Amino acid sequence: MKKRSSILQIRGEIGRGWYLGGVAGTFVIVLALWSAASWGGWVERTFLPTPLQVLEQFGNQIVSPEFWNHVGISISRVSIGFLLACLVGIPIGIFAGTFRFAEAVVLPQSEFIRYMPATAFVPLIMVWAGIGEMAKIWVIFLGCIFQIILMVADNVRSVSGELLQVSYTLGATRRQAIQQVLLRAVMPDLMNTMRMMIGWAWTYLVVAELVAASSGLGFSILKAQRFLNTDVIFVGIITIGLLGLLTDRAFAICHKRFFPWLEGGR
Repeated sequence: MKKRSSILQIRGEIGRGWYLGGVAGTFVIVLALWSAASWGGWVERTFLPTPLQVLEQFGNQIVSPEFWNHVGISISRVSIGFLLACLVGIPIGIFAGTFRFAEAVVLPQSEFIRYMPATAFVPLIMVWAGIGEMAKIWVIFLGCIFQIILMVADNVRSVSGELLQVSYTLGATRRQAIQQVLLRAVMPDLMNTMRMMIGWAWTYLVVAELVAASSGLGFSILKAQRFLNTDVIFVGIITIGLLGLLTDRAFAICHKRFFPWLEGGR
């Protein structure tokens, strides 16, 4: 009997060539549609610049010290806000995922607050923290922390109860079971959670830089919007996307390095 092609098979393996072809093909299709819309006159170039205009603007920006200043400031804001959210949210999430009483105290409130948009807190943040640098970091912090708490708690609850029972059978105390079994077992999923949440941090960057900012990629995008410099807006959006992709790849590499057995290594 002839073997079916694995291309459309559920969770079927495909060759590297097919995979790379799918990636490249998608970019080509998007670029072709963009080019047709702008060069073909479907959309006024004031509102949708051509790919060549964006590329030229990107070239102009990367040789500008002001552009790199915006990049550095945005990286700093995202990094600090994200790290603070992790430092506070991860222990709370572990606590809530480990003990049922903590779950009752923490998770319902976190579930409720996470549906409140971070933009709604901007006026309060300006009252509490002023319009300085901390206000921008607070927006990113609030945008991430409740998601982190819930996802980390879910990671902890997914650890097999049988694994903990075996540790008790072998004579482990509650503290040893938490430190040596639970935390070690949850580490791979915890890193994946951080990898996903750094993406949320980047999406909140533009919101954070609404708070009386005078620098940063979000500020440069908003400034360009006032003057309809859509090529500059595209450059800012693409730059944020590239920075987000780099941080995502960094987490993926660290995951393979720290947990090689999950990737089939030793």
